This record gives sequence, C-alpha cells and structure tokens, in this order.
Amino acid sequence: MSRWPSTPGLAWGADYNPEQWPDEVWDADVDLMRRAGVTLVSVGIFSWALVEPEEGRYDFALFDRVLDRLHAAGIGVDLATMTAAPPPWLTTRHPDVLPVLADGTRLSPGSRQSYCPSSPVYRERATALARAVAEHYRDHPALVAWHVGNEYGCHVARCYCDRSAEAFRAWLRERHGDLDALNEAWGTAFWSQHVTDWDQVLPPRATPTFGNPGQLLDFDRFSSDALLELFTAERDVLREVTPDVPITTNFMVGWTFAELDYWSWAREVDFVSNDHYTRSESPDRHVELAMAADLTRGLAGGRPWLLMEHSTSAVNWQERNIAKLPGELRRNSLQHTARGADGALFFQWRQSRAGAERYHSAMLPHAGPDTKVFREVCETGAGFARLAEVAGSTVRADVAIVFDWQSLWASRQPAHPTRDFSYQQLVSDLYAPLWAAGITVDFVPPSGDLSAYRLVVVPGLCAVTDADARRITEHVEAGGTALVTWASGLTDERGHVRLGGYPGAFRDLLGVWTEEFHPLRADERVLLDDGGEVAVWTEHLHPRGAEVIASYADGPLPGVPAVTRATRGAGAAWYLACGLRGEGLRRLVTTVAEQAGATPAGTPADGVELVRRHGRRGDRAVSWLFALNHTSADVELDVAGVDLLSGDPVSGRTTLRAGDVAVIREEEV
Repeated sequence: MSRWPSTPGLAWGADYNPEQWPDEVWDADVDLMRRAGVTLVSVGIFSWALVEPEEGRYDFALFDRVLDRLHAAGIGVDLATMTAAPPPWLTTRHPDVLPVLADGTRLSPGSRQSYCPSSPVYRERATALARAVAEHYRDHPALVAWHVGNEYGCHVARCYCDRSAEAFRAWLRERHGDLDALNEAWGTAFWSQHVTDWDQVLPPRATPTFGNPGQLLDFDRFSSDALLELFTAERDVLREVTPDVPITTNFMVGWTFAELDYWSWAREVDFVSNDHYTRSESPDRHVELAMAADLTRGLAGGRPWLLMEHSTSAVNWQERNIAKLPGELRRNSLQHTARGADGALFFQWRQSRAGAERYHSAMLPHAGPDTKVFREVCETGAGFARLAEVAGSTVRADVAIVFDWQSLWASRQPAHPTRDFSYQQLVSDLYAPLWAAGITVDFVPPSGDLSAYRLVVVPGLCAVTDADARRITEHVEAGGTALVTWASGLTDERGHVRLGGYPGAFRDLLGVWTEEFHPLRADERVLLDDGGEVAVWTEHLHPRGAEVIASYADGPLPGVPAVTRATRGAGAAWYLACGLRGEGLRRLVTTVAEQAGATPAGTPADGVELVRRHGRRGDRAVSWLFALNHTSADVELDVAGVDLLSGDPVSGRTTLRAGDVAVIREEEV
C-alpha cells in the first residue's frame, strides 16, 4: 500500500458512465467537468456486457473515444476491470455461476453481482476480461489507476451452493489440517455433529434451529477470503501487464455493511479506497461519517486514502431518500479530507435517466447545471484545488479503538445472552464522546501496534486470541491506559468460552471476575450510584484488586460494581461492565481520556468538528486544522494562521459561520 495515482493535489470527481448516454452528450460532460474542477473519474465499472458482447470478442471503441476526450481535458481515469456484473450471455450459458441462498434458492440475473464467489467459470471469464482491458489500455495516457470489481460482497457476501461447499472444505483443510482438529474447533460433540468424512462438511445452510457457532464463524471467514481471492486474481493479472499502475477496489466501510474483514483486504491493495453513504434520517450522520473515515484511515495504515464514492444529495436505496441540506455536500467532502482522504469522488457524474439508480443524486442532476447541487459541486471543487498542499499529509491520534470484524460476526450469531447487543452500536456509542471532545481516534486491528496511543478502547472484543489479549495487557503495563467493555474476552478465536469467569481473557488485566450475566428487558433501565443510566446489559461482577468507580443503585444487582479501574504496571485498565448510555457514558469516556493524557485537536465547541493533518511545506513543518461547523449557529473559535479556503489570514478569535468549513494552515514549532 505505497503507490498512489499520479493526480495533482487532491483528487476530485466521480464515477463516469458515458455508456448510458449518446456520444453528443460527452463533449458537454467534459466541459462541465472542467467547470467543476474534476481531476479524476472512475470509468467502465458496469460495462462487461458492452465490451464483451459475446465470449472472447472484445469491443473497446466506445471507451477509446471516452478516454481520449478525458485525457485531452486533463482528467485522469481510474479504469475498471468491468467485472462487477456478469453479462446475460454468461449467466444464461452457465447458470451455475449464479449464487445460492442458505435456503437453497438460486438467485436470478437482472441486477448486479449475480455470481458465486467460488465459481470457476466466473473467475476464468473475469480474469480473461481483466487481461484484455489491461493489454488494450496499458499505454493510454489517461490511465492513472486500476479499479478492480466493485463493492465486493455488497449483495452476495455469502453463497451456499455446491461449488461453495467444495471451496469451503478446501479452505477448512488449509485452516485446520484434519477432521480431528475441525471437530475440536467446531465443538461437534454437542448435538451429535461429529463428522467422519470431509464430504459431510457443508456450508451453514438452513437448519431446523440454531446452527453450529464454529461453523458459522469459519464460514464468515471463508466467504471474506473467497471474495478476496477474486480480487487478487484480477489484481495479479493487472500487475503482470501494467506493473507501474496502482490498483485498488472500493471498500464499504460504514455501519450499513459488515461482511468482509477489511484488515486482510487492506494488505492486498496499493491504496485504500472507500465508498460511504450517510444515513439520511440520522441527526448524527456526520459523527458516523467521521468514524467511518477514521476506520478507513486505519485500514490505510495512516497513509492517505481515496473516497471513491459518496453522494451529492439523496441516494435511492434508503426507505426515505432525503436530500442533503445546503452546504452538506461540501462539509461531507471536507470531513473525509480532514480525516485523511486525499480525494473525494461521487456516484456519479451525470444522474441516470434509466435503471435502478435513476433517482440517486449525481454531480450533474437531472435538472442540469443551474441547480443548487451543481453550484455546490463547483464551489467544493474550487476548494479542493485550494487545498492541494494538504495532499500527502497525515493525521495523528492519541486514542485507538480496537475494531474486529470477526468479533462482530461472532456477536451477531443467534443464541447469545441478549438480542439487543450490537457491536457496531457499542463502537459508535464509545466513539461519539471522543468526537465531541475533539479527540482524534485511530482504529486498529486486535493484532495492531498500540505503542503510539495513550488510550486504547476495546469494545465488545468477544472472540480474541491469547496473543492479542496479551498485547493489550502489555500496552497497559508499559504505561498505557485501556478501557475494556462488556462482551469482551468471552471466547477464543474458535468461539469456545474461556472458563473460570468472565471477561475471560481480560480477567487478570482488569482485576475482576463475573459469575453471571444479567441482561435487561427491552425497555428496562438501571441507575448507577453516580447518576449514570444503563440499558441492555448488567453483570454480576466481583473485584479482584480493582477499584470500584460506580455500582448499581437499583435493578437486579443493587450494590454490585459496574465500572472499575485497576492499576497494572505503569498503566491503568478500566472495565465498563454495563450498557452505560447518554451523559453517564460521555462523562466516563472523557474522564478516562483526560486521565490517559489524550489531547483534543483544539478547544471543542458543541457541534464543531476539529481535526488536524500534519505535514511539510517546503522545509517547514506545518499542520492544517480543519474546523467544520455542523450546527445552524455561528461559532467563535480561537485559531491563528491562514484559511486556505477563503485565503484570509486568521489571528486569534474568529467566527465560523453556521454550516461552514475552515482549513487553517498553522506553523508548527
């Protein structure tokens, strides 16, 4: 992950789908792209049926003309391998390419991603097309990056067909070695599930009741790996033909998708790209956006990344597709930039007049350029040009949140103590107080290096290896602080419960043990003796050397500790043993962060987001403070430097208008 597209400054643009429009529209497109400041477009993502109208016959004439025009306008192209949706001739000739649901239903073509990830026919034809595209465009001057597939797993993250069963068995042999190890890992002594032949091993198809937890978790892992193999198969073809062109695919880091383990995917791309769409009805959608951007930066290893898709206004796939408010397009784009993106692209350039996404907003709306959306696109594009010097700079953080897709998968299985636990919600609840305090957060995998962080937050890390639990313990003993929450440390990586009391792997670090869970009823609330309110979860906890910070004032466990702190070596380990919410959670998180020595990017104000990027300007160390006002009122800030967006010098107290953004260049001492 060290190669970046050869685009100047910050990238700005969209998916471009000229095949949806007659040739005479293209010149107008290019002229308007210039007006909007577009520097990069993704081309050809869903064009398989056009470029390969029948097996083995390729026709690139349309895209030859398009790429020539884009290059003449100085616009770089992130060219797709065009394999995101197989053409009708392929699924008609080879119906076994189509995916199968857990209940045995084979899906039909007619939308997109209508393929089984383990289909050898799909892989053969996809890699053949990738090779043909690469060989045809290898020397085209518009080509600055490769875009493999599209949003892998968005619609078919799991396939349960016989081909998938064969591939799953091969994956299990590689992981476990033999059937004895598999039976042990899956705990097949329970419910007479012991297997004696590999042919007895199946995907977790529909069964009479709860499936095997080990089988479910391994199938989640396998399915992520199967899709990753599709990506790397095409990637390797591209590297063979065009070794100097960087390669990416668009992740979907956000709270609406959780089917792939992006920590393993991030190692396989030359630069990380992400698609992100806000939940339009959420009043805190800007906080979720910030969290997704921070997680994407974590996947990029702290290096710059690309926002490959977001929306100028409404999308088409939510229950109520609400238009963005004036200024929101600009704030969203610059939020991602503040948190490490070196470019922002939209889906798509010109709003479609036909097809399933015809009501999805675009840079150029149905109503044309004389619109709020296009005017704001042009304004934001001009701002991106003024921020060119920010490209390549990085974001620093004192706090890390350990994020684990495999624990997420394990926690969403059936037959857990409560159905009300949501891994993503718990992460969100812990992130929000840090965001409000202006404290920047990195996301790290359980196996990540923690040495740079004053505070490490460990939410719901239920399926944890001994090595990863030990790494967190060693970080605390070396002087760091950890905040570990309920539902952590319960099982090993196989899903086997750690015996001796909860929270299992973290008992000794936290100086506590829990003898029994006491989940709450759907609408039940419990108070703590410090005034905090608890929902969803309590547990019968006993201190073993830990200091009690707060206890239950009522509910099923009055007087029992709910929040504890233990000194370990030179550091401290906090345990949140309950579903603390609202003001109580905000108070706890900010207290822990302050005691750990985490510092905000600036003096926080309600609803104002502060993030700082660091880099160099010539031979001087500088930083850029991004200030984004998400409120409907003007806010006074104490800053000094130059606002790159307005060009005005800023000295001391300044007014940030409602809904506005400032990017202040500051000299670092």
